[in-house]
Amino acid sequence: MDDAVLRAVDAVTVPVPDLDSGLAFYRDRLGHRLLWRNDAVGQAGLVLPDGESELVITTRQAYEPDWLVSSVPNAVAAVVAAGGTVVTEPEEIPVGRVAVVADPFGNQLVLVDLSKGRYE
Repeated sequence: MDDAVLRAVDAVTVPVPDLDSGLAFYRDRLGHRLLWRNDAVGQAGLVLPDGESELVITTRQAYEPDWLVSSVPNAVAAVVAAGGTVVTEPEEIPVGRVAVVADPFGNQLVLVDLSKGRYE
């Protein structure tokens, strides 16, 4: 469906105790190339070579997939109209917007739009 709400997996976040030890494992030992690092938000993005999704190591989030959507406000509205709920209202982030919704079964979905581009 071209009008599907969830477009792709933007990233999978993996919690680590600190970025340096996370990079030592995922970059240095497993071979994933570093795309970007943002110490202010406790995250670093690494390449997943067979697609456009990123592996994001994080010191502040849980293990989760982040779903790419065309527009966070529109996706939130669609999920709510379909019977889901809002967990976290849309907010601005450096690359666009993010919100967290839950499906009727209690699964949380992190929705991200890249309306301001990707991290460099």
